[in-house]
Amino acid sequence: MKQADDFLEETETLAAILSGLDDAGFGTPTLFKQWTIDDVLRHLHHFNLMAIWSAFEPDRFSAEYARFRALRADGDGTMTEASSIMLDGLSGPELCAAWLATAREMCPRFATADPRARVKWAGPDMSVRTSITARQMETWAHGQAVFDVLGLERQEADRVSNIAHLGVSAYGWTFVNRGEPVPEPAPFVSLALPSGAAWTWGEPNEDERIDGDAVGFAQVVAQTRNIADTGLSVTGANATRWMAMAQCFAGPPNDPPAPGERHRSARQGTRP
Repeated sequence: MKQADDFLEETETLAAILSGLDDAGFGTPTLFKQWTIDDVLRHLHHFNLMAIWSAFEPDRFSAEYARFRALRADGDGTMTEASSIMLDGLSGPELCAAWLATAREMCPRFATADPRARVKWAGPDMSVRTSITARQMETWAHGQAVFDVLGLERQEADRVSNIAHLGVSAYGWTFVNRGEPVPEPAPFVSLALPSGAAWTWGEPNEDERIDGDAVGFAQVVAQTRNIADTGLSVTGANATRWMAMAQCFAGPPNDPPAPGERHRSARQGTRP
């Protein structure tokens, strides 16, 4: 599965900007719920491990996920605190090294797995291919907060199309997750990948459509940016409603950030 290689490339891209960061740097709060860089890496590392167990040790996944839920119920309810406990407080450069090593181990295992095999997750069951694609999406989305706080601009690649695919696949689920009827027709989506190549989804429709660049679309469906902070062109009531609440990740309904709430730090190219 090429998606496994794309996941690792996404991980390596994020890891490259963390090289040499000290403990204080890893403790820097980001604009995503005030999670620190440590919090982001704990979340990514913990759920990478969960994805491994889900695909290759399903009984362990069930046990570990039950423990995670119990920790949230018994503690302050936050994902970050529960993940920290499950990772024995791992932090800083040691956490970063463990996260990167696990991702490098994941890639060949997922690359040779049956992409259609079904695995359990926090939400509905999904395929192995979707599981590793979701890990790329999480790395890319949460990584955005790290790039932002460090004042760095990520050099995007065409693998962002995997995230766009998750986004359009979640069109119906986005509405169902909020208890709303799924409006038809689904909008036509026409995007430009970073290379300039075209990426489209659905039936051409001049009345319901979304046009723009794939990075902006991925930012909206992964909720790293508000639609108003992208250059996307949105036509039609269905497309407008979707882009106001699009969500390509599992869990209860989440609202996107407010316009201007998430942005790159003015201290471009510097570190805390």
